[in-house]
Amino acid sequence: MSKNVQRITFIGLAAAIICVLSPFTIAIPISPVPISLCIFAIYIAVYACGMLDGTIAVLVYLLIGGVGVPVFSAFSGGFAKLAGPTGGYMIGYIFVALIAGFFIDKFPKKPYMHAVGMILGTAVCYTFGSLWLAHQAGMSLKAAFAAGVIPFIPADAVKIAVAIPVGMAIRKALVKIKK
Repeated sequence: MSKNVQRITFIGLAAAIICVLSPFTIAIPISPVPISLCIFAIYIAVYACGMLDGTIAVLVYLLIGGVGVPVFSAFSGGFAKLAGPTGGYMIGYIFVALIAGFFIDKFPKKPYMHAVGMILGTAVCYTFGSLWLAHQAGMSLKAAFAAGVIPFIPADAVKIAVAIPVGMAIRKALVKIKK
């Protein structure tokens, strides 16, 4: 298999994993933002594909959902979802892939640096999401932060803790396949 075909295949598979895991959500009664497995799937995508191709997989996911395929939280889709109150978080996913992917690629054998990258990427996602949520929902930035960040920190910490060993194992296995 040529390297280009292999690369496109891995990007497609990573996008598919994001699409499959993202719709499963847990609604939080105090927030319009649900907890989903999307960010976990993005961490895994960048382990599997690297920063650049993992980010392309996220863009493919956003395009698929943007055209209406129900791959966003709670099996929703469409441009209105991207433009709605949670759209800032979804745009923030691009930065999660870029930042976490950079740290994973730059420090392949240093899981603590992977955690740093995931935390920084997630913080940027939180920032985009909170700013957009405040704008869309007509709430203060403090209220948006309370609704769209604080309830998610424990779940995202668990996702990071699980993604690192799982992602490192996947990356190690894929190195053999990609040769």
